[in-house]
Amino acid sequence: MVKANHFRWGMVALSLALWGCGGSGGQGGGTGTLHVSLTDAAACGFDKVYVTVSKVRVHQSASATEDSSGWSDITISPAKKIDLTSLVNGALEDLGQTALPAGHYTQIRLELVPNSPSEPLNNSVVPTGGTETALDTPSASQTGLKLIHEFDVAADTLVDLILDFDACRSIVTKGNGGYSLKPVISVTPVVVSGQITGFVDTALSNPVVYAEQAGTVVKSTIPDATGSFSLSPLQQSSTAGNYDVVITADGAATALIQSVPVTALAATPVSTVASPIGLAPSTVQTASGTINPSTAEAVIRASQTFSSGPTMEVRSTSATINYSLTLPVGAPSLGTFGPLPITFTADGTVAGKYQLEASADGYQTQTAAADLSGGNVTQDFTLLP
Repeated sequence: MVKANHFRWGMVALSLALWGCGGSGGQGGGTGTLHVSLTDAAACGFDKVYVTVSKVRVHQSASATEDSSGWSDITISPAKKIDLTSLVNGALEDLGQTALPAGHYTQIRLELVPNSPSEPLNNSVVPTGGTETALDTPSASQTGLKLIHEFDVAADTLVDLILDFDACRSIVTKGNGGYSLKPVISVTPVVVSGQITGFVDTALSNPVVYAEQAGTVVKSTIPDATGSFSLSPLQQSSTAGNYDVVITADGAATALIQSVPVTALAATPVSTVASPIGLAPSTVQTASGTINPSTAEAVIRASQTFSSGPTMEVRSTSATINYSLTLPVGAPSLGTFGPLPITFTADGTVAGKYQLEASADGYQTQTAAADLSGGNVTQDFTLLP
């Protein structure tokens, strides 16, 4: 397995890289090169998440089907069985490269090798404390995982793209105890990406760090044994705006750092090894309930809004029929990016108070307030078309 921090090879490629988002064709003929790598966000609740990748396909038409002409392929031979949980803190899996006719491209597909009853599992998960279980990958081997992303290839240039696979949000827990893949994958060009780095207290239990915008997770990662973390790739702030960094851990209140900027091909630190970010201890309660209809593959998000305004997502899960989220009751803390170390202030007015949101493809999003300060909360959701 080939892993690297994308900034190492990204700096080499920068002099050749060209990326655009708009226009059409008009690149003057000739060929360029597309290079693709895979990374992952934190895979919550799973010790291992395996997918076996056989091909990356790109097309100039967003409406092209798998049988259309005009596809250009990166064929991975032999196919790679990749543990997505190993691809955190900026680690990358190299998927290869191919020459492309110069032009404007709008579609990327990632093809997986299907599971077979007579062979070891190609796609599977190992739930924390559990055993390896098959991961259903509907259509991934026939049509591929379809990603709509526009990029330009000019003659004699190299374009580096990172496919950011969010395993936590991509795995749906089904009512029968099985798991299916509903992929959440973003595409980021190296030439406009940077990272947010820092350290959390090593005494924290199962910490997870998120980069969020407007209360929605953009990227997440798990700190290593030294407490070090890297949120990457993130599009630079001039393209995407600043980010909020959210830190969570088991048995601890949540903390948020507002307005962290990102610069392309650079790192923005939010804490140091000498002054790592710690979290106040907190009791926890559970928000749980049912999801109807039972066929809906729903995402349940739990968010908090500070009295001064910013909203952060604290936990989420993907499930059918039943869901459960364990959430801290203690007051969350808020800090603003600036000189280190950053000062945090607890907001007791929102302790234990959450907004629950249930969403699924083809259904209207439902929301409900949940106050866990008095104990566990049951909140059922009925999703309407």
